[in-house]
Amino acid sequence: MNIEILYHQFKNLVFNLALQYTNNIEEAEEITQDVFVKVFQHSKDFKQEADIKTWIYRITINQSLDYIKSKQRKKRSFWSNIIGSKDSESNPTLSDFNHPGLEMENKEALKELMRKIYQLPEQQKTAIILLKIEDLPQKEVAQIMNLSEGAIESLFQRAKSTLKKML
Repeated sequence: MNIEILYHQFKNLVFNLALQYTNNIEEAEEITQDVFVKVFQHSKDFKQEADIKTWIYRITINQSLDYIKSKQRKKRSFWSNIIGSKDSESNPTLSDFNHPGLEMENKEALKELMRKIYQLPEQQKTAIILLKIEDLPQKEVAQIMNLSEGAIESLFQRAKSTLKKML
């Protein structure tokens, strides 16, 4: 497995997916680097049973979620130290959403929708991002998330329902 070839083949996919999670170019670049470090470190562990693209998607999703969790822990710790609060439930704040590939007339509506998607539970958020933003087929999303197609459909329907309530 040639890491350089993999990097050139999948770097845009990894970056764009990480960007969907972080809404921040610098953070997405950092996650992209981390993903390919993991791919290199674990290339011997890759089992040919799965598609390489599916494996890289999984690593990217896990790395993105880990990054977000780490960032939220740091924010909670910072605010706890400042105000003396031990509040363990805090909503993540988003930097201004600036996805260079998206051009829509109503950018405010898109920003609001992305803020709401960002607040969904992790699995629902992942299902929406992969199905509707990355435009992957349901079967591939099921493989990436290691769930049945029915479970993916259920996650998507719950995510839609939750988003309707939020909006």
